[in-house]
Amino acid sequence: MNNLLSERQLTIGALAERTGFNVSAIRYYEEVGLIPPAARRPSGHRIYGERIQEVLTLIRHCRDFGFSIEETKALVSLSTSEERDCVEARDIAQVHLSSVRSKLIELQNLERSLSKFVQGCSDQCVGGPAPKCTILKDLSLGESKPSGARGCCG
Repeated sequence: MNNLLSERQLTIGALAERTGFNVSAIRYYEEVGLIPPAARRPSGHRIYGERIQEVLTLIRHCRDFGFSIEETKALVSLSTSEERDCVEARDIAQVHLSSVRSKLIELQNLERSLSKFVQGCSDQCVGGPAPKCTILKDLSLGESKPSGARGCCG
């Protein structure tokens, strides 16, 4: 019976090893309510049921996809509720997808601007004194796009 008990319950260290989370992350997820509070041994050490491993795997994948703690909490809740519809999960994922697409557009715009900063410097002032660099001048003026109108070496 004792072996059976130890197979069904995991220490926080064993759980961390099995899931790839560190112990402090598991404590944090317990603190913010992503996983239920652990049972405690008489010594005070946390012990978890094997089901928590599945929940932590779900949490890991949610976090890998960039879901917020609140979105992850909602998805974890959905994963254990037979009464709720999967449309809720789809809606959470759809909102997150829209956010990712918006950030992608922002990053593409940032990439284009940075590319122009670098190209402008290469074309106009590379090798000159740093304080006269077009990149530094544009950034100090708060320019979000390179002016390209002035060189630092000529």
